[in-house]
Amino acid sequence: MALGSVDLNLLVVLHLILEEGNVTHAGKRVGMSQPAMSSALGRLRRHYKDELLIRSGSGYSLTPLARSLLPSVQESMRLIGQALDPGEGLPEAATSGRKFSISMSDYSIAVLSEPLLRRVRELAPGVRLELWPIALSIQEADRGLLQHDLLIAPVGFRSGGQPEVIFRDRLVCMVDPGNPRLRDGRLSLEDLGALPHAVAALPHAELDPVGQVLGKLGVARQVLVTTAGWLPLPFVVAGTDLVAAVPERLARRMAGAAGVAVAEPPFGRVELAEAAWWHPMRAADPALAWLHNILLQAAESVLAGLPRPAPDGPLNRPPWSYLIIEMTGINITDSSITCNSRIHH
Repeated sequence: MALGSVDLNLLVVLHLILEEGNVTHAGKRVGMSQPAMSSALGRLRRHYKDELLIRSGSGYSLTPLARSLLPSVQESMRLIGQALDPGEGLPEAATSGRKFSISMSDYSIAVLSEPLLRRVRELAPGVRLELWPIALSIQEADRGLLQHDLLIAPVGFRSGGQPEVIFRDRLVCMVDPGNPRLRDGRLSLEDLGALPHAVAALPHAELDPVGQVLGKLGVARQVLVTTAGWLPLPFVVAGTDLVAAVPERLARRMAGAAGVAVAEPPFGRVELAEAAWWHPMRAADPALAWLHNILLQAAESVLAGLPRPAPDGPLNRPPWSYLIIEMTGINITDSSITCNSRIHH
């Protein structure tokens, strides 16, 4: 078919409709009214002799043909963009003013954003970053992942894809420095059984790594406060008799601001792993390859900033003193993130 017989402006509309799966949302992204979008969709339907977008329950879904078109349309848009602006390719993109969108967990934003932003500013002052909280749509649907260049979340957050672990952390305890149970910077298992706990929102016991470990050790935890995510925990603990288990890098970063103490955990080492995802359709994007490399550099600086603690001595090291909690699934609601996990000895 000759390109001259096709309105190439429809490619932009098609691209957004396929990514959004919704005419209204696609119209907002391109700045077109609902009637104009409906008219463009009608022309696309006549061109392809396919509905492309059909009613499904309370929403819409793409037809099989529409789903098959998405990869080629995205690649076409990328190539057209490069043809119209050759400076968009890397390493030129480092000065092109490219905008990247990254969806991150609250923990990753707290510990990774500063070295990431610093490194980007050093190498590419013109590049802009948008850091977004994790949305429900990104957990399973590829369309949600396509709305961002990168997703950074615990391993197991998405059931598909090949996440790349970028760094690990361990859980430590946080208490108010005036807590009488805190002795020489440590808490005992007896202390954890006696103190009230504040926890990140994990509504099911089997999804709570610390709860799993304490249960195996015979410690019954008294949960008095539940928060949405990790970030509020240091401030909730301050000035109270509460104790909370928090990723160590977040704990060290927030301890001074919140006025709390970081204590060695009596339950041994429990690790969390943060990973990066990107949609396969973005794998050929040289700009994303550049951003991925910058992300790894930022993660390396995070790892370098907090040395690993010395292992327990051979006489004092209990059999449960090194545990890895691998997140095998996460469910997100408007107010919480719940994590499935496996325990490795």
